[in-house]
Amino acid sequence: MAKKNKEGLTIKKEENFSEWYQQLILKSELADYSPVSGSIVFRPRSYQIWEKIQKTIDSEFKKIGVQNCYFPLFIPESLLSKEQTHVKGFAPEVAWVTQTGNTELKEKLAVRPTSEAIMYDSYSKWIRSWKDLPLKLNQWNNVVRWEFKHAVPFLRTREFLWNEGHHAYSNAKDLEKDKKAILKIYSNFLKNYMALPGLIGEKTSKEKFAGAEKTYTIELILPNGKAIQGPDFHDDGQNFAKAYNIKFKDENGKEQYAYQATYAITTRMLGIMFAIHSDDKGLVIPPKLAENKIVIVPIFAKDNKKKIIGQAKKLEKELQHFNPILDVREGYSPGWKFSEWELKGIPIRIEIGPKDIVKKQAIIVKRNDGKKQIAKISNLKKIIPKILDEIQNQLRTNAEKLSKSKITKADNLSELQKAIKNKKIALIPLCKKIGCENEIKDATGGAKTLNIPLKQTSIDNKKCIWCKKQADYHVYVGKSY
Repeated sequence: MAKKNKEGLTIKKEENFSEWYQQLILKSELADYSPVSGSIVFRPRSYQIWEKIQKTIDSEFKKIGVQNCYFPLFIPESLLSKEQTHVKGFAPEVAWVTQTGNTELKEKLAVRPTSEAIMYDSYSKWIRSWKDLPLKLNQWNNVVRWEFKHAVPFLRTREFLWNEGHHAYSNAKDLEKDKKAILKIYSNFLKNYMALPGLIGEKTSKEKFAGAEKTYTIELILPNGKAIQGPDFHDDGQNFAKAYNIKFKDENGKEQYAYQATYAITTRMLGIMFAIHSDDKGLVIPPKLAENKIVIVPIFAKDNKKKIIGQAKKLEKELQHFNPILDVREGYSPGWKFSEWELKGIPIRIEIGPKDIVKKQAIIVKRNDGKKQIAKISNLKKIIPKILDEIQNQLRTNAEKLSKSKITKADNLSELQKAIKNKKIALIPLCKKIGCENEIKDATGGAKTLNIPLKQTSIDNKKCIWCKKQADYHVYVGKSY
Protein backbone atom coordinates (compact mmCIF):
# COMPACT_ATOMS: atom_id res chain seq x y z
CA MET A 1 0.00 0.00 0.00
CA ALA A 2 1.43 3.36 -1.00
CA LYS A 3 1.83 6.03 1.64
CA LYS A 4 -0.59 8.92 1.28
CA ASN A 5 0.86 12.39 0.91
CA LYS A 6 -0.54 14.13 3.96
CA GLU A 7 1.46 17.29 4.31
CA GLY A 8 1.79 18.95 7.69
CA LEU A 9 2.03 22.65 8.47
CA THR A 10 4.19 24.57 6.00
CA ILE A 11 4.17 27.94 7.81
CA LYS A 12 5.80 28.70 11.15
CA LYS A 13 3.69 30.25 13.89
CA GLU A 14 6.05 33.17 14.49
CA GLU A 15 6.50 33.95 10.79
CA ASN A 16 2.87 34.26 9.74
CA PHE A 17 0.40 33.63 12.56
CA SER A 18 -2.71 34.07 10.39
CA GLU A 19 -1.66 31.58 7.72
CA TRP A 20 -0.31 29.17 10.34
CA TYR A 21 -3.65 29.27 12.19
CA GLN A 22 -5.67 28.63 9.02
CA GLN A 23 -3.51 25.63 8.16
CA LEU A 24 -3.69 24.33 11.72
CA ILE A 25 -7.48 24.35 11.78
CA LEU A 26 -7.86 22.62 8.41
CA LYS A 27 -4.98 20.13 8.47
CA SER A 28 -5.56 18.90 12.01
CA GLU A 29 -9.19 18.26 11.02
CA LEU A 30 -10.79 20.62 13.52
CA ALA A 31 -13.02 22.40 11.03
CA ASP A 32 -13.68 22.95 7.37
CA TYR A 33 -15.10 25.75 5.31
CA SER A 34 -18.70 25.47 4.19
CA PRO A 35 -20.69 26.72 1.16
CA VAL A 36 -22.18 29.35 3.50
CA SER A 37 -19.87 32.36 3.51
CA GLY A 38 -18.44 33.08 6.95
CA SER A 39 -19.67 29.80 8.49
CA ILE A 40 -17.65 26.68 9.27
CA VAL A 41 -18.20 22.97 9.73
CA PHE A 42 -17.27 21.75 13.21
CA ARG A 43 -15.58 18.42 12.60
CA PRO A 44 -15.73 15.74 15.32
CA ARG A 45 -12.25 16.58 16.61
CA SER A 46 -13.38 20.07 17.68
CA TYR A 47 -17.01 19.30 18.49
CA GLN A 48 -15.90 16.65 21.01
CA ILE A 49 -14.07 19.38 22.89
CA TRP A 50 -17.12 21.65 22.80
CA GLU A 51 -19.18 18.81 24.28
CA LYS A 52 -16.72 18.58 27.19
CA ILE A 53 -16.97 22.35 27.70
CA GLN A 54 -20.76 22.14 27.75
CA LYS A 55 -20.84 19.20 30.14
CA THR A 56 -18.35 20.63 32.63
CA ILE A 57 -19.67 24.19 32.74
CA ASP A 58 -23.29 23.09 32.69
CA SER A 59 -22.74 21.00 35.82
CA GLU A 60 -21.31 24.09 37.56
CA PHE A 61 -24.27 26.21 36.47
CA LYS A 62 -26.67 23.69 37.95
CA LYS A 63 -24.92 24.01 41.33
CA ILE A 64 -26.09 27.65 41.53
CA GLY A 65 -29.65 26.84 40.47
CA VAL A 66 -29.50 27.39 36.71
CA GLN A 67 -31.96 25.38 34.59
CA ASN A 68 -31.68 24.69 30.87
CA CYS A 69 -34.42 25.50 28.38
CA TYR A 70 -34.88 26.19 24.68
CA PHE A 71 -36.58 29.09 22.89
CA PRO A 72 -37.33 29.53 19.16
CA LEU A 73 -34.61 30.37 16.67
CA PHE A 74 -36.83 33.02 15.05
CA ILE A 75 -37.72 36.32 16.69
CA PRO A 76 -40.53 38.62 15.46
CA GLU A 77 -39.34 42.10 14.55
CA SER A 78 -41.88 43.66 16.92
CA LEU A 79 -40.27 41.90 19.88
CA LEU A 80 -36.71 42.66 18.84
CA SER A 81 -37.46 46.35 18.45
CA LYS A 82 -38.88 46.82 21.97
CA GLU A 83 -35.48 47.61 23.43
CA GLN A 84 -34.06 50.25 21.12
CA THR A 85 -30.52 50.35 22.49
CA HIS A 86 -30.29 46.58 22.14
CA VAL A 87 -31.62 46.64 18.58
CA LYS A 88 -29.29 49.46 17.57
CA GLY A 89 -26.33 47.45 18.77
CA PHE A 90 -27.25 44.36 16.75
CA ALA A 91 -29.02 45.89 13.75
CA PRO A 92 -26.12 45.62 11.26
CA GLU A 93 -25.64 41.93 12.08
CA VAL A 94 -29.23 40.63 12.10
CA ALA A 95 -30.21 38.12 9.41
CA TRP A 96 -33.91 38.28 8.50
CA VAL A 97 -36.45 35.76 7.18
CA THR A 98 -38.92 37.63 4.96
CA GLN A 99 -40.46 34.84 2.91
CA THR A 100 -41.57 31.20 3.20
CA GLY A 101 -41.91 29.41 -0.11
CA ASN A 102 -43.61 31.95 -2.36
CA THR A 103 -45.40 33.72 0.47
CA GLU A 104 -44.06 36.95 1.93
CA LEU A 105 -44.31 37.09 5.71
CA LYS A 106 -46.50 39.75 7.29
CA GLU A 107 -43.79 40.36 9.87
CA LYS A 108 -40.07 39.82 9.42
CA LEU A 109 -38.43 37.21 11.62
CA ALA A 110 -34.88 37.72 12.91
CA VAL A 111 -32.62 34.69 12.99
CA ARG A 112 -31.53 34.64 16.62
CA PRO A 113 -28.59 37.03 17.18
CA THR A 114 -29.25 36.59 20.93
CA SER A 115 -32.44 35.68 22.80
CA GLU A 116 -33.36 38.56 25.10
CA ALA A 117 -36.34 39.56 22.98
CA ILE A 118 -37.95 36.15 22.60
CA MET A 119 -37.24 35.02 26.18
CA TYR A 120 -38.32 38.20 27.93
CA ASP A 121 -41.71 38.15 26.26
CA SER A 122 -42.27 34.90 28.18
CA TYR A 123 -40.67 36.26 31.36
CA SER A 124 -43.25 39.07 31.38
CA LYS A 125 -46.00 36.41 31.51
CA TRP A 126 -44.34 34.04 33.97
CA ILE A 127 -43.14 36.51 36.59
CA ARG A 128 -45.87 37.93 38.79
CA SER A 129 -44.58 37.80 42.39
CA TRP A 130 -41.29 37.99 44.26
CA LYS A 131 -41.90 34.29 44.92
CA ASP A 132 -41.30 33.64 41.21
CA LEU A 133 -37.76 35.00 41.55
CA PRO A 134 -34.96 34.42 40.99
CA LEU A 135 -35.57 32.85 37.59
CA LYS A 136 -32.34 31.39 36.24
CA LEU A 137 -32.62 29.97 32.73
CA ASN A 138 -29.89 29.04 30.25
CA GLN A 139 -29.78 27.86 26.65
CA TRP A 140 -27.04 25.94 24.84
CA ASN A 141 -27.73 26.92 21.26
CA ASN A 142 -26.49 28.58 18.09
CA VAL A 143 -26.77 32.22 17.05
CA VAL A 144 -26.26 34.12 13.81
CA ARG A 145 -24.56 37.50 13.55
CA TRP A 146 -24.06 38.47 9.95
CA GLU A 147 -20.73 40.18 10.34
CA PHE A 148 -19.01 41.57 7.26
CA LYS A 149 -15.47 41.44 8.62
CA HIS A 150 -13.02 38.79 7.46
CA ALA A 151 -14.15 35.42 8.83
CA VAL A 152 -11.63 33.41 10.88
CA PRO A 153 -12.55 29.81 11.85
CA PHE A 154 -13.83 29.70 15.45
CA LEU A 155 -12.59 33.23 16.22
CA ARG A 156 -15.01 35.14 14.00
CA THR A 157 -17.83 33.35 12.17
CA ARG A 158 -21.37 34.30 11.23
CA GLU A 159 -22.84 31.37 13.09
CA PHE A 160 -21.40 30.12 16.37
CA LEU A 161 -22.37 28.02 19.38
CA TRP A 162 -22.61 29.25 22.96
CA ASN A 163 -24.47 29.23 26.20
CA GLU A 164 -26.70 32.19 26.91
CA GLY A 165 -27.85 32.54 30.48
CA HIS A 166 -30.75 34.87 31.28
CA HIS A 167 -31.53 35.53 34.93
CA ALA A 168 -34.19 37.67 36.58
CA TYR A 169 -34.00 38.81 40.22
CA SER A 170 -36.04 40.73 42.76
CA ASN A 171 -32.97 42.72 43.84
CA ALA A 172 -29.51 43.83 42.71
CA LYS A 173 -27.76 42.03 45.58
CA ASP A 174 -28.67 38.56 44.28
CA LEU A 175 -27.55 39.59 40.81
CA GLU A 176 -24.15 40.67 42.14
CA LYS A 177 -23.76 37.34 43.94
CA ASP A 178 -24.36 35.40 40.73
CA LYS A 179 -22.02 37.70 38.79
CA LYS A 180 -19.16 36.65 41.05
CA ALA A 181 -20.16 32.98 40.89
CA ILE A 182 -20.46 32.85 37.11
CA LEU A 183 -17.26 34.75 36.40
CA LYS A 184 -15.54 32.34 38.80
CA ILE A 185 -16.99 29.34 36.94
CA TYR A 186 -15.71 30.69 33.64
CA SER A 187 -12.28 31.76 34.89
CA ASN A 188 -11.72 28.46 36.73
CA PHE A 189 -12.64 26.52 33.61
CA LEU A 190 -10.27 28.56 31.47
CA LYS A 191 -7.45 28.07 33.93
CA ASN A 192 -7.98 24.45 35.01
CA TYR A 193 -9.27 22.88 31.79
CA MET A 194 -8.20 25.07 28.89
CA ALA A 195 -4.88 26.01 30.58
CA LEU A 196 -5.49 29.67 29.73
CA PRO A 197 -4.99 32.87 31.73
CA GLY A 198 -7.44 35.74 31.30
CA LEU A 199 -7.73 39.43 32.10
CA ILE A 200 -10.95 39.89 34.08
CA GLY A 201 -12.46 43.34 34.08
CA GLU A 202 -15.34 45.67 33.28
CA LYS A 203 -15.95 47.09 29.82
CA THR A 204 -15.98 50.85 29.42
CA SER A 205 -19.30 52.54 28.74
CA LYS A 206 -18.41 52.71 25.04
CA GLU A 207 -17.62 49.00 24.73
CA LYS A 208 -20.28 47.46 26.98
CA PHE A 209 -23.01 45.18 25.63
CA ALA A 210 -25.91 47.00 23.98
CA GLY A 211 -28.66 47.43 26.59
CA ALA A 212 -26.51 46.55 29.60
CA GLU A 213 -25.72 48.70 32.61
CA LYS A 214 -22.32 47.02 33.00
CA THR A 215 -20.42 44.35 31.09
CA TYR A 216 -17.69 42.16 32.56
CA THR A 217 -15.36 40.15 30.35
CA ILE A 218 -12.41 37.81 30.40
CA GLU A 219 -9.99 39.00 27.73
CA LEU A 220 -7.26 36.76 26.35
CA ILE A 221 -4.10 37.58 24.42
CA LEU A 222 -3.09 35.64 21.31
CA PRO A 223 0.51 35.03 20.21
CA ASN A 224 0.22 37.78 17.58
CA GLY A 225 -0.43 40.35 20.31
CA LYS A 226 -4.12 40.76 19.52
CA ALA A 227 -6.69 40.49 22.28
CA ILE A 228 -9.89 38.55 21.98
CA GLN A 229 -12.94 38.54 24.23
CA GLY A 230 -13.71 35.32 26.04
CA PRO A 231 -16.66 34.64 28.38
CA ASP A 232 -18.72 37.61 29.57
CA PHE A 233 -21.37 38.64 32.08
CA HIS A 234 -23.80 41.54 31.63
CA ASP A 235 -25.53 43.37 34.45
CA ASP A 236 -28.62 44.59 32.60
CA GLY A 237 -30.12 46.38 35.58
CA GLN A 238 -33.81 47.03 34.91
CA ASN A 239 -33.38 48.11 31.28
CA PHE A 240 -34.87 45.02 29.67
CA ALA A 241 -37.49 44.65 32.39
CA LYS A 242 -38.82 48.11 31.53
CA ALA A 243 -38.70 47.44 27.80
CA TYR A 244 -40.46 44.06 28.05
CA ASN A 245 -42.68 44.88 31.04
CA ILE A 246 -41.21 42.29 33.41
CA LYS A 247 -42.80 43.27 36.74
CA PHE A 248 -43.45 41.58 40.05
CA LYS A 249 -45.14 42.43 43.33
CA ASP A 250 -42.68 42.54 46.20
CA GLU A 251 -43.31 41.31 49.76
CA ASN A 252 -45.18 44.52 50.53
CA GLY A 253 -47.44 44.17 47.51
CA LYS A 254 -45.66 46.98 45.66
CA GLU A 255 -45.03 46.56 41.94
CA GLN A 256 -41.36 46.51 40.91
CA TYR A 257 -39.33 45.91 37.77
CA ALA A 258 -37.06 42.86 37.82
CA TYR A 259 -33.27 43.08 37.74
CA GLN A 260 -31.65 41.01 35.01
CA ALA A 261 -28.34 39.50 33.97
CA THR A 262 -27.01 37.62 30.94
CA TYR A 263 -23.79 35.68 30.38
CA ALA A 264 -22.09 33.49 27.77
CA ILE A 265 -19.13 31.39 26.68
CA THR A 266 -18.78 30.63 22.97
CA THR A 267 -17.00 28.30 20.54
CA ARG A 268 -14.61 31.21 20.01
CA MET A 269 -12.79 29.77 23.04
CA LEU A 270 -11.86 26.72 20.98
CA GLY A 271 -9.96 28.86 18.50
CA ILE A 272 -8.26 30.79 21.31
CA MET A 273 -7.09 27.57 22.94
CA PHE A 274 -5.84 26.09 19.66
CA ALA A 275 -4.02 29.30 18.76
CA ILE A 276 -2.25 29.75 22.09
CA HIS A 277 -1.10 26.18 22.77
CA SER A 278 -0.39 24.75 19.33
CA ASP A 279 3.01 24.83 17.61
CA ASP A 280 4.75 24.35 14.27
CA LYS A 281 4.10 20.59 14.37
CA GLY A 282 0.36 21.07 14.73
CA LEU A 283 -2.34 20.92 17.35
CA VAL A 284 -1.69 20.86 21.11
CA ILE A 285 -4.70 20.12 23.32
CA PRO A 286 -4.74 20.30 27.13
CA PRO A 287 -5.14 16.68 28.31
CA LYS A 288 -8.29 17.44 30.32
CA LEU A 289 -10.08 18.32 27.07
CA ALA A 290 -8.52 15.72 24.77
CA GLU A 291 -10.94 13.04 23.61
CA ASN A 292 -8.09 10.56 23.04
CA LYS A 293 -5.34 11.10 25.58
CA ILE A 294 -2.87 8.60 24.13
CA VAL A 295 -1.99 6.99 20.80
CA ILE A 296 -0.19 3.64 20.70
CA VAL A 297 2.13 3.15 17.73
CA PRO A 298 3.57 -0.37 17.45
CA ILE A 299 6.75 -0.59 15.38
CA PHE A 300 6.88 -3.88 13.51
CA ALA A 301 8.15 -5.76 10.47
CA LYS A 302 6.66 -8.77 8.69
CA ASP A 303 8.49 -11.31 10.83
CA ASN A 304 7.39 -9.84 14.19
CA LYS A 305 4.13 -8.16 13.25
CA LYS A 306 1.81 -10.62 15.00
CA LYS A 307 3.71 -10.58 18.29
CA ILE A 308 4.11 -6.80 18.53
CA ILE A 309 0.54 -5.97 17.48
CA GLY A 310 -0.69 -8.56 19.97
CA GLN A 311 1.19 -6.79 22.77
CA ALA A 312 -0.06 -3.41 21.56
CA LYS A 313 -3.67 -4.65 21.68
CA LYS A 314 -3.16 -5.83 25.24
CA LEU A 315 -1.83 -2.40 26.08
CA GLU A 316 -4.82 -0.76 24.41
CA LYS A 317 -7.17 -2.82 26.56
CA GLU A 318 -5.26 -2.07 29.78
CA LEU A 319 -5.27 1.67 29.05
CA GLN A 320 -8.96 1.99 28.06
CA HIS A 321 -9.44 4.67 30.71
CA PHE A 322 -7.44 7.04 28.48
CA ASN A 323 -9.50 6.25 25.35
CA PRO A 324 -6.40 5.23 23.35
CA ILE A 325 -5.97 5.16 19.60
CA LEU A 326 -4.13 2.06 18.33
CA ASP A 327 -2.41 2.75 15.01
CA VAL A 328 -1.68 -0.58 13.30
CA ARG A 329 -1.96 0.73 9.75
CA GLU A 330 0.39 -0.79 7.23
CA GLY A 331 2.10 1.12 4.44
CA TYR A 332 2.98 4.05 6.67
CA SER A 333 6.36 4.51 8.30
CA PRO A 334 6.50 5.02 12.09
CA GLY A 335 7.89 8.53 11.50
CA TRP A 336 4.94 9.40 9.28
CA LYS A 337 2.51 8.16 11.94
CA PHE A 338 4.34 10.16 14.63
CA SER A 339 3.97 13.33 12.55
CA GLU A 340 0.29 12.72 11.89
CA TRP A 341 -0.59 12.26 15.56
CA GLU A 342 1.50 15.28 16.48
CA LEU A 343 -0.46 17.27 13.90
CA LYS A 344 -3.71 16.08 15.49
CA GLY A 345 -2.60 16.89 19.01
CA ILE A 346 -2.79 13.58 20.90
CA PRO A 347 -1.18 14.44 24.30
CA ILE A 348 0.88 11.24 24.72
CA ARG A 349 2.38 8.84 22.18
CA ILE A 350 3.42 5.35 23.27
CA GLU A 351 5.89 3.56 21.02
CA ILE A 352 6.48 -0.17 21.32
CA GLY A 353 8.91 -2.14 19.15
CA PRO A 354 10.72 -5.52 19.18
CA LYS A 355 13.41 -4.42 21.67
CA ASP A 356 10.72 -2.98 23.95
CA ILE A 357 8.85 -6.28 23.94
CA VAL A 358 11.95 -8.08 25.13
CA LYS A 359 12.56 -5.55 27.89
CA LYS A 360 8.85 -5.34 28.77
CA GLN A 361 8.91 -1.56 28.32
CA ALA A 362 7.51 1.21 26.13
CA ILE A 363 8.64 4.66 25.06
CA ILE A 364 6.42 7.56 26.18
CA VAL A 365 6.55 10.82 24.21
CA LYS A 366 4.90 14.06 25.40
CA ARG A 367 3.21 16.05 22.64
CA ASN A 368 3.78 19.50 24.15
CA ASP A 369 7.58 19.36 24.34
CA GLY A 370 8.57 16.12 22.58
CA LYS A 371 10.38 14.74 25.63
CA LYS A 372 10.72 10.96 25.81
CA GLN A 373 10.99 8.54 28.68
CA ILE A 374 11.15 4.77 28.98
CA ALA A 375 8.72 3.04 31.31
CA LYS A 376 7.94 -0.54 32.25
CA ILE A 377 4.69 -1.66 30.66
CA SER A 378 3.45 -2.75 34.08
CA ASN A 379 3.83 0.84 35.36
CA LEU A 380 2.06 2.68 32.51
CA LYS A 381 -1.34 2.92 34.21
CA LYS A 382 0.34 4.59 37.17
CA ILE A 383 2.69 6.86 35.19
CA ILE A 384 0.37 8.18 32.49
CA PRO A 385 -1.94 10.24 34.79
CA LYS A 386 1.11 11.98 36.24
CA ILE A 387 2.44 12.81 32.77
CA LEU A 388 -0.95 14.13 31.67
CA ASP A 389 -1.05 16.41 34.73
CA GLU A 390 2.47 17.55 33.95
CA ILE A 391 1.47 18.46 30.39
CA GLN A 392 -1.63 20.30 31.63
CA ASN A 393 0.43 22.35 34.10
CA GLN A 394 3.17 23.10 31.58
CA LEU A 395 0.65 24.40 29.06
CA ARG A 396 -0.90 26.69 31.66
CA THR A 397 2.50 27.99 32.78
CA ASN A 398 3.60 28.65 29.19
CA ALA A 399 0.33 30.44 28.40
CA GLU A 400 0.73 32.62 31.49
CA LYS A 401 4.27 33.53 30.43
CA LEU A 402 3.05 34.40 26.93
CA SER A 403 0.27 36.60 28.30
CA LYS A 404 2.60 38.47 30.65
CA SER A 405 5.15 39.01 27.88
CA LYS A 406 2.49 40.72 25.76
CA ILE A 407 1.41 43.24 28.44
CA THR A 408 3.14 46.53 29.17
CA LYS A 409 2.32 49.86 30.80
CA ALA A 410 1.96 53.19 29.02
CA ASP A 411 1.52 56.57 30.70
CA ASN A 412 1.48 58.70 27.55
CA LEU A 413 0.37 58.45 23.93
CA SER A 414 3.86 57.87 22.58
CA GLU A 415 4.38 54.87 24.86
CA LEU A 416 0.97 53.49 23.89
CA GLN A 417 1.68 53.85 20.17
CA LYS A 418 5.02 52.08 20.65
CA ALA A 419 3.31 49.23 22.54
CA ILE A 420 0.70 48.76 19.81
CA LYS A 421 3.39 48.87 17.11
CA ASN A 422 5.25 46.14 19.00
CA LYS A 423 2.06 44.05 19.06
CA LYS A 424 1.43 44.38 22.77
CA ILE A 425 -1.46 45.19 25.10
CA ALA A 426 -0.98 48.31 27.21
CA LEU A 427 -2.40 49.23 30.61
CA ILE A 428 -3.07 52.97 30.50
CA PRO A 429 -4.67 55.67 32.68
CA LEU A 430 -7.89 56.95 31.09
CA CYS A 431 -10.88 59.12 31.91
CA LYS A 432 -14.49 58.12 31.31
CA LYS A 433 -15.09 60.35 28.30
CA ILE A 434 -15.99 58.36 25.20
CA GLY A 435 -14.35 61.06 23.09
CA CYS A 436 -10.94 60.17 24.54
CA GLU A 437 -11.47 56.51 23.65
CA ASN A 438 -12.35 57.46 20.08
CA GLU A 439 -9.29 59.67 19.72
CA ILE A 440 -7.00 56.96 21.08
CA LYS A 441 -8.41 54.45 18.62
CA ASP A 442 -7.67 56.81 15.72
CA ALA A 443 -4.20 57.68 17.02
CA THR A 444 -3.18 54.01 17.39
CA GLY A 445 -4.54 52.69 14.12
CA GLY A 446 -7.49 50.83 15.61
CA ALA A 447 -6.52 49.85 19.15
CA LYS A 448 -9.45 50.01 21.58
CA THR A 449 -10.16 49.61 25.26
CA LEU A 450 -10.48 45.96 26.28
CA ASN A 451 -11.55 46.08 29.92
CA ILE A 452 -10.92 47.84 33.22
CA PRO A 453 -9.19 45.45 35.67
CA LEU A 454 -11.36 44.69 38.68
CA LYS A 455 -8.26 45.04 40.85
CA GLN A 456 -7.04 48.59 40.26
CA THR A 457 -3.66 50.02 41.18
CA SER A 458 -3.71 53.59 42.54
CA ILE A 459 -4.98 56.14 40.03
CA ASP A 460 -4.10 59.15 42.24
CA ASN A 461 -2.25 61.85 40.29
CA LYS A 462 -2.57 59.85 37.06
CA LYS A 463 -3.58 61.86 34.01
CA CYS A 464 -5.79 60.61 31.17
CA ILE A 465 -3.47 59.60 28.36
CA TRP A 466 -5.40 61.77 25.89
CA CYS A 467 -7.02 64.83 27.52
CA LYS A 468 -4.47 65.09 30.39
CA LYS A 469 -7.21 65.53 32.99
CA GLN A 470 -7.47 63.33 36.09
CA ALA A 471 -7.81 59.69 35.02
CA ASP A 472 -10.71 57.61 36.35
CA TYR A 473 -9.12 54.18 36.03
CA HIS A 474 -6.45 52.03 34.44
CA VAL A 475 -7.68 50.15 31.38
CA TYR A 476 -6.20 47.60 28.97
CA VAL A 477 -5.91 48.82 25.38
CA GLY A 478 -4.93 46.84 22.32
CA LYS A 479 -5.90 45.63 18.90
CA SER A 480 -8.45 42.85 18.94
CA TYR A 481 -10.51 40.38 16.97
